[in-house]
Amino acid sequence: MNLISSADLSKEEIGEIFKLAEIMNAGKEELMLKEHATLALLFEKPSTRTRVSFEVAAAQLGGTAIYIDMKTTQASRGEELSDTAKVLSSYCDFIAVRIESHDSLLEIANNSKVPVINALTHLEHPTQALADCFTIQECKKSMKKLRIAYIGDIAANTANSLMLTAVKLGAEVSLVGPKETKPNTSYFNKSREYGTVEVYNSVEEGLEDADVVYTDTFVSMGDEEHATERKKLFQPYQLNEKALSYAKADAIVMHCLPAHRGEEITADVIDGVQSVVWQQSKNKLVIEKAILIYLSEKN
Repeated sequence: MNLISSADLSKEEIGEIFKLAEIMNAGKEELMLKEHATLALLFEKPSTRTRVSFEVAAAQLGGTAIYIDMKTTQASRGEELSDTAKVLSSYCDFIAVRIESHDSLLEIANNSKVPVINALTHLEHPTQALADCFTIQECKKSMKKLRIAYIGDIAANTANSLMLTAVKLGAEVSLVGPKETKPNTSYFNKSREYGTVEVYNSVEEGLEDADVVYTDTFVSMGDEEHATERKKLFQPYQLNEKALSYAKADAIVMHCLPAHRGEEITADVIDGVQSVVWQQSKNKLVIEKAILIYLSEKN
């Protein structure tokens, strides 16, 4: 079993991962990987939280993580990713991959003998979505009938994974962005098979009665050459005090980081009393530990 897409997990399987995370948070039971288990971190794209949390997760579970910058591998000189996958899976027990192309991730997964984890592609970030929803559940006790408003770049990989995971758990999702942008059709339609997902161009309408307000950078990795026009396009969708006022008074603020204060979010909001951003970030560690345990049990 791999974790390639948020579509891979049923509501029940997400619940199993969350249960493992709760057990580890409570510290009542010590969950460990098999002795000398090894996690390969095959990363093409930069990372802070995902890399460090996976490395710490492996260490705390009794295993070892090996960070592999793809620029230093033979793949940078033309080796087929299928060959890289066959070799790494003969050495390691898991492979976490952070790569631009989702198709490249699938090539690795299709040629690996061990579980492959999507640590971000241009289409998805499923481990982030699990940490996000786990955090929401911690703060709000249940995801059922919650209204989650995602404001900004509604076609981003984080939006794709978040809406698909959240609706499976019973939440409603509002995607709030400019009319020039549309959500990814495949993920939008798939999410609507499980629950309610709506698109809004109006910040006031999109954030009305929201229990959770979520944003991400306006300039994703790979979009840097279009940074100026993207910042201009999304500027009206900045998460600031005025925008937040349209949500419920007890709404929580989320951001997957890195944050750019003064662009997609203001300092007073991300550092304010409604922000759970640091709890959200911390939960990446426990969720990734839970994912490793879960996959080790399923394979």
